[in-house]
Amino acid sequence: MRKKSIACGLILAMAMSIAGCGSNKGNNSDNTSENTTSNSSFSVAMVTDTGGVNDQSFNQSAWEGLSQLKADKGVEANYVESVQEADYATNLDKFVDADTDLIWGVGFSIADAIDTNASMNPDQLYGIIDHSYGDDTLDNVACVMFRAQEPSFLVGYAAGLSTKTDKVGFVGGITSVVLDQFEYGYRAGVAYAAKELGKEIEVVTQYAESFGDAAKGKAIATKMYTDGCDIIFQAAGNAGVGVIEAAKDTGNFAIGVDRDQADLAPDNILTSALKRVDSAIQLVTIEAMNGNEIGGKTFNYGLTEEAVGIPTENPNMDPEVYDAVIEVQQIIIDGTVIPPYDQETFESFLQSM
Repeated sequence: MRKKSIACGLILAMAMSIAGCGSNKGNNSDNTSENTTSNSSFSVAMVTDTGGVNDQSFNQSAWEGLSQLKADKGVEANYVESVQEADYATNLDKFVDADTDLIWGVGFSIADAIDTNASMNPDQLYGIIDHSYGDDTLDNVACVMFRAQEPSFLVGYAAGLSTKTDKVGFVGGITSVVLDQFEYGYRAGVAYAAKELGKEIEVVTQYAESFGDAAKGKAIATKMYTDGCDIIFQAAGNAGVGVIEAAKDTGNFAIGVDRDQADLAPDNILTSALKRVDSAIQLVTIEAMNGNEIGGKTFNYGLTEEAVGIPTENPNMDPEVYDAVIEVQQIIIDGTVIPPYDQETFESFLQSM
């Protein structure tokens, strides 16, 4: 196919110098990553949600971002995985005890634990991915949010233009306001394509109520494919990996999320809704490294900031569909189309079409 250029990474201020502001750090437990041997005085760590660091999704993307900082800037970078939500508080305490400069929590499900831990440790700096406390954000907590409805709209539009059965699916992890962005952005994109084509396209949705259960994700997707869906967008962490496995088994298409997941099924990934957690976590961490105040703030990233999008390479997508998606991307950036992020805005969007 013709290769296009689409920017989907944040432009990092790599010329910034590293601010020295930490002390010697203690070792972490056996289930944390290996400490670096860097001479840097800045340390950063992350606590995953229950999807784990190798979820092929946003936990993995976050760790890739910190690993890149480790390689480029020599920071001390560590992580610990959470097997269950009850692990969050203990895992956060490990890095507080290690005198870590900045502790990241990945995923909205860790929000309560971060809030409690930050309240008890006002001198410790925290960051959280995919959650904002709004006006209640503590002065020692930085929030990173993405307008995930924007890339979700793009892949929904692509699915609507690509489906042969006029029936597509969505599999989510755990119901939340964050997952609403993915679901309703996707559904709106499908509806936009359907109106353009002058036909009805059905969207089937189901939640696995898990980000870690790949078998459940696969079972849900297998039934959707059996019932006539030929494309399924998954936003479900490791449960979403199960959706991709079902696409391979049934010879259908899945749509990846957060990272370009084409490598998981080269013949069965139509495209992916990119959410550049790696770039965002680097950008905010660099701000902290340089002594800038990040606490009490919410950083919100979308297409305008070049932090979300779709991959440049989409070998399973018709080039004409890709061209159409890029045109829609531009009208979203221009504000002509505003993708919905929940049921209420979705219904308003449908009425405005």
